[in-house]
Amino acid sequence: MAILKCPLMSGKDGNYILCQQEDCAWYLKNYKSCSIYILAHDAALNIKAKQRTK
Repeated sequence: MAILKCPLMSGKDGNYILCQQEDCAWYLKNYKSCSIYILAHDAALNIKAKQRTK
C-alpha cells in the first residue's frame, strides 16, 4: 500500500507533501503504512461497532 501524501503535513490549500515513509517517525515499517491512517481506521471500526450495539 503506497501512501501518496502525508496526512499531517498536507494542507487543504492544495499543497500536498509526499509521505517520506521510512524517513518519517509516524511511518510503521511492519504495516507499510502511516500510523495516522491506522489510528483513523481503528477509530472508524470502533464507531461502527458501537453503532451496531445500539
